[in-house]
Amino acid sequence: MARMSVLTRDEAQNRAQLLDVHRYTIDLDLTAGAETFDSRTLIRFGARADTDTFVEIKPAELRSVTLDGQPLDPDALDGNRLPLKNLTAGEHELRVEASMRYSRTGEGMHRFTDPTDGETYVYTQLFLDDVQRVFAAFDQPDLKAVFDLTVTAPEGWNVLANGVTEHTGDGVWRAAPTPLIPTYLVAVAAGPWHSVRTEHRGLPFGIHCRRSLAPYLDADADELLDITRACFDRYHEKFEEPYPFDSYDQAFVPEFNAGAMENPGLVTFRDEFVFRSAVTDTERQTRAMVVAHEMAHMWFGDLVTLKWWDDIWLNESFAEYMGYQTLNEVAPGGPGGQPPRWRGTDTWTDFGVSRKAWGYDADQRPTTHPVAPGNVPDTASALLNFDGISYAKGASALRQLVAWLGEKDFLAGINIHFQRHRFANATLADFIDSLAAATERDVHAWADAWLRTTGVDTLTASVDARPGQWSLALGRDGDRPHRVTVGVYDRDLHDGRSLLLRERYETDVPRDGAPEPRTGTRPALVVPNDLDLTYAKIRLDETSLETVLRGLSGIPDALTRAVVWNALRDMVRDGELAPADYLATAAAHLPEETDLALVQGVLAFACVHVADRYVTPDQRPAALATLTGLCRDLIRRTEDGDHPGLRLIAVRHFIDVAARPEPIAAWLADGTVPGGPELDPELRWRVMARLAVLGAVDEAAVAAELDRDPSATGQEGAARCRAALPDADAKARAWEALFGSDDLSNYLFTATARGFWQPEQADLVRPYVARYYKEAVALAARRGPAIAEAAGRWAFPAHAVDAETLELGEKCLRKADPTPALRRKLADQLDDLARALRVRQA
Repeated sequence: MARMSVLTRDEAQNRAQLLDVHRYTIDLDLTAGAETFDSRTLIRFGARADTDTFVEIKPAELRSVTLDGQPLDPDALDGNRLPLKNLTAGEHELRVEASMRYSRTGEGMHRFTDPTDGETYVYTQLFLDDVQRVFAAFDQPDLKAVFDLTVTAPEGWNVLANGVTEHTGDGVWRAAPTPLIPTYLVAVAAGPWHSVRTEHRGLPFGIHCRRSLAPYLDADADELLDITRACFDRYHEKFEEPYPFDSYDQAFVPEFNAGAMENPGLVTFRDEFVFRSAVTDTERQTRAMVVAHEMAHMWFGDLVTLKWWDDIWLNESFAEYMGYQTLNEVAPGGPGGQPPRWRGTDTWTDFGVSRKAWGYDADQRPTTHPVAPGNVPDTASALLNFDGISYAKGASALRQLVAWLGEKDFLAGINIHFQRHRFANATLADFIDSLAAATERDVHAWADAWLRTTGVDTLTASVDARPGQWSLALGRDGDRPHRVTVGVYDRDLHDGRSLLLRERYETDVPRDGAPEPRTGTRPALVVPNDLDLTYAKIRLDETSLETVLRGLSGIPDALTRAVVWNALRDMVRDGELAPADYLATAAAHLPEETDLALVQGVLAFACVHVADRYVTPDQRPAALATLTGLCRDLIRRTEDGDHPGLRLIAVRHFIDVAARPEPIAAWLADGTVPGGPELDPELRWRVMARLAVLGAVDEAAVAAELDRDPSATGQEGAARCRAALPDADAKARAWEALFGSDDLSNYLFTATARGFWQPEQADLVRPYVARYYKEAVALAARRGPAIAEAAGRWAFPAHAVDAETLELGEKCLRKADPTPALRRKLADQLDDLARALRVRQA
């Protein structure tokens, strides 16, 4: 088989200059069997001059091709490119008929059979260049067209698409033609969906899921639709351009690789967002933020689309910023004046402690890139930029832009942008020009400093005190302009632990780090970037650091505490704060924490990074003991039942760090934690996974639990447990499933990989460390980017923090030629491994 070609930027620009694509008429037949479906496509397009070009398709069988009524040779297909030679200037019609393969990796047309009831579902994920797996297309974002779609589906199925669908009989469904959209946003979801439908502002709204999840979707339907309506209304207050499509459906689909996808009129979400087990209010808020994020894409990305993938930030950074900001604005109060459960905290606190750390980490690796990179040469390179920089750093940069520019001018610039480029394509330069039209400020210089550069600036505070006066000098090691809010705090003399806000003031960080004098006594704590308005690492002055380590829980504002926890996190990663001191600080202050996002974020870093990687093997038992004691304190604190979310977080992490099986085995046997909660499916599989690691369950116990919960998540839980068993045969079977066969779906691959490597089993799995690199390279080449990313993220031996593992990985990057997706993940993992080694040495 010929090698598949990735589209280069130069090829896309040349083709866009040559072609005008008008309309796709697509007919998909989903009744051809379990392996393939039939795809018939008519493309109407114009050529501006006599030329040669190509159309993309990745078929199981290319059956026929005609151009302007004349047959073309299907054998001319070269990989994924079908040449179109000797085109004359003028209008053309291309017809392509093919058989296409269903996917089990979440790419193209994914097919899933629900083990709970045997029902089958299919849905498309066509980003970034996977439309070629479903129908023939000129596959680049700046060749927008109208899409007219017909789907033939099995009896009992219903079909969702970008536009309103109508069943015309005999299993045939017709979708309303779309406005001009790019190929990667075409969407279909077909199956016996359970649907909840309503109408808002004259448009049909719907939410959809698998039938087996119907009770759980119904339980949250009002919440999800309330969020959808609230965000829809708020965006119409912000944006002058109305919602540009004919309906708004949200489908929760199985085995989805991303969190969600912004297909116009049919947003797809991973169906873990249909909560089958207990969740915290912060997790409900995260789901709400994703709803807000994807709706923002209807304008950022769908109405106005990037010309090429170097401007992906124009999609993701804006949706990320708008999602968090808008969600903060739409929930002033629920019943009794209380905010709804999906507003568990200030959304920017959650962003600061979870998403922002993702950006900081990505931006300090060798693979960092500008928010708006200058040149993305091809689609394979573009796929690598969907990371913490394009999302979290870009959103942070926009939040800083709003602080610097003012929200009024920011929104005015956005509306100019929509008006200029509606249903068309735009670049970074176009966007900056739109902003510049709304302000006197030099946004071009701002964009050069913030969007064209890499790395994280560090703001270092230095405080000097004299009688009746103190001064703050903020040094910075980068050239970006920063506008920050400085928080000044004094000790509460009444209780000695609490801190009282003396003042907050905004300031531009000077280039020369000159001190800024203030009147009054020296504060106990000075927090640069107090409201987290900029993107920078923070280093506190010595007195403030001491105050924080002793009294962090006494800081009154959760967002400020998030800034401080991030500063401590960065210090651990940079070797400036001992991991044991971080754990001691967490043990001292988390029991007093009230913000669930902070508790979850700190515990996640403490468990996954500190206990599993940053402490040495001989220090690990003490680290686990500290975390166990901390979780036990949180569980005791929540015995009154007033803090169910906090208790749930504590119970989850108590399970994850258990060094002895007896306590959690007793929970499993009783079906409950004493005093609650009862063990729902998520908690039962969590306990089973930890017991498997500790050797306290066997295959028979895993099989019995799977009989109890035969759902898709039960299948994943069983796969993880089986891979985690401390048994040589179990490890061999798991390894064969991961790397020896290609049978695992994307989700079962991830579940198996997550179970395989365990710090407690380092000796048992040591022989597999050297095997990993060679076999991962071969796997990625066979199975494509989604499995390559999973192999690099979840199947990497992250527990093996030693020079030998680092050397093996670096040799692989030099000599083995991994695919771009795997190469990027390996480079990131190896950099994290090298950092862990440095932390241990420090």
